Amino acid sequence: MRRVLASSKPGILAALDIGSSKVCCFIARPDDDGRPRVVGIGQQASKGVKSGAVVDMDAAEMAIRNAVDAAERMAEETIDQVIVSLSGGQPLSAALGIEVSIAGHAVDDADLRRALEPHRVTEALNGHAGPGREIVHSIATGYAIDGTRGIRDPRGMYGDRLGVNMHVVTAAAGPMRNLLHCVERCHLDIGAVVVSPYAAGLAALVEDETELGVTVVDMGGGTTSIAVFAEGQVLYTDVVPVGGQHVTNDIARGLSTSRADAERMKTLYGHARASEADERGTIEVPRVGEESEGVTQQVSRSLLTGIIQPRLEETFELVRSRMEASGADRIAGRRVVLTGGASQLPGMRELAALVLDKQVRVGKPVHIGGLAEATNGPAYATCAGLLTYAAEAETAAPRPPRPETREPGNVIGRLGHWIREHF
Repeated sequence: MRRVLASSKPGILAALDIGSSKVCCFIARPDDDGRPRVVGIGQQASKGVKSGAVVDMDAAEMAIRNAVDAAERMAEETIDQVIVSLSGGQPLSAALGIEVSIAGHAVDDADLRRALEPHRVTEALNGHAGPGREIVHSIATGYAIDGTRGIRDPRGMYGDRLGVNMHVVTAAAGPMRNLLHCVERCHLDIGAVVVSPYAAGLAALVEDETELGVTVVDMGGGTTSIAVFAEGQVLYTDVVPVGGQHVTNDIARGLSTSRADAERMKTLYGHARASEADERGTIEVPRVGEESEGVTQQVSRSLLTGIIQPRLEETFELVRSRMEASGADRIAGRRVVLTGGASQLPGMRELAALVLDKQVRVGKPVHIGGLAEATNGPAYATCAGLLTYAAEAETAAPRPPRPETREPGNVIGRLGHWIREHF
C-alpha cells in the first residue's frame, strides 16, 4: 500500500515535476474508470535548478508559482497540495532485511506494523547510508516465515519469526529539504515525494514489464535516473549526473555558439547516431559574441552528430556500469524503457540498444487520460506518474494506520506522516 496525506479537496490530484530544464504541473480528476484525467497543465522553463537540486531559491519559486498558476487557470481549480518528484540529492537504494518474533501465532496486521516500525527501518539502514541522508521510500518487497522466502502476503500464516525484505531509497538531506522548502514557499502542502524514475515507470510501464523485469532510464536535463522493476515492485534506483543539458553545453563549446542556439540545433538537427545523410547536409551556426546579426558559419551535420553521440554513449555506459556494479542488472531482464525529454532525440533508441545490449523502447504515459499529443510524450512521463502514484494511494484498500514519526531532521516526519509503503 502507498500512503499520502489526505487531500483537502477530494477528487482533485496535483503533481509537480521540478526538473533542471522545465517545471511541469498537472491537475487531474478521476475518470469514470477511476484513472486520473488531466484537466489542467502548466509548464515553465526551469530556473534556479541544476542537476535536480535548487541553486537559486527565488528563481525556482517563481518558476513553480508560474507553472502552478497556469495549471490552475486551465483547470479552473485552486490546489493546496501536490505530489513532488525528486531527482536531486543523489537518491540511492539499499536492500534491507528485518526480522521480528511472532511466537507461533498467525501473522496479522499488528505484526506487519511492528516489523515496519520507523526505528527498525532506521536500525537496519545503519551502515547502508551515510550521514545526512533521509528516507524517501520504504517499500516491502517480500516476506519470509521461519526462513521460507517468496511470500507476498504473510497474514494468516503461522511461524516463529517473520522476516521482511525492504527496498529503501534515501537522498541527501540538504538538497531534499531545499526542494521541499521551495515548494512550501509557494503555499503548497506536500502530499508525497517520489523519486523521478519510479514515477516515470508508473506512467510508462505495462504490467508484464513490471512483473518480468525492466529498467526505466529517465533522461532529464541535468540527470539521468534509473529504476529497475521486477515482480511488480521497484527494486533499485540510481542517478547518473549527466543529462540533456550536458549535450547542449558540448554543442555550444564545440561549435562556438550560444547555449540557446545549441539547444535549437540539437532539437532541429540533432541525431544520436551518425548516418550517411549527415555527410551531405549542412547547418548554419550563429557565432557567439558577434555584434552583427546574421554572422554565421556553415558546418556539416556530421560534425553536430560527432559531438552529440560520444556524450550519449558515455551516459549509457555509466548506466550500464552502475547496474552491473550494484547487481541490479541480474534482475532487470532484457527490457529497457526510455523516458524524459532527452530521450526524444532521433536514433536514441538504437544507440541505447547498442550500448546496453537490451531491447529498448521509448515510453510515454499510458495510465492517465486527458493529455493532448503535445503533452503525451516521454518528457511528461514523470509528471503523469506522480498522478498515478497519488491515484493508487487513494484507491488502495484501507489498512490500519501506520504510526507517525516525528523524529527531528526527518522531513517525512515534519510533514506529519510516515513514509509510503506497499506490500
